[in-house]
Amino acid sequence: MATYQYCTPEWLAESAVRYEQNPKLKRAMQKLIIIVAFKIYANPELGIDQDILFSASINRGDIKKLGFISEAEAKKEVDFILAASPQQWAKILRKESMFAGDVMLGRIVVEHGSKPGVIKIAPYSTAFVDALTQVDVQYPDEMSPDELEQYRNRVNEFRTELGV
Repeated sequence: MATYQYCTPEWLAESAVRYEQNPKLKRAMQKLIIIVAFKIYANPELGIDQDILFSASINRGDIKKLGFISEAEAKKEVDFILAASPQQWAKILRKESMFAGDVMLGRIVVEHGSKPGVIKIAPYSTAFVDALTQVDVQYPDEMSPDELEQYRNRVNEFRTELGV
């Protein structure tokens, strides 16, 4: 099985493909209508030189969009912007930490939208995490120095290409 690097277009694209092929996940999100952006705070030591956002648009179980977005677009288009460090997002995706608890404790910051609104969607967080982890994911803290430099270059390259 291929391994996809965290927070790259390839990871999001393959996650969306796998989600569409997974009726169990689609059923789990059947009642959800939302557009949410996830902000990953910059951490140059982990190859992320500037904050980066990706968004998911879900309409009754169908993913309409899963991709990177500029902060300006996110503020106009999404219901919520949720922000955290790359390490905190990795803990969520590795299932070492729980989304709702991290929101309540301020480890995940609600930058746009309301905290009560985020808590209402928290029951869907497990299915969403499952959707993003159907593939093997390599996180920056698992990369060698050479891999980390290649990752930094890749992130900066696609950000320029996508205008994000």
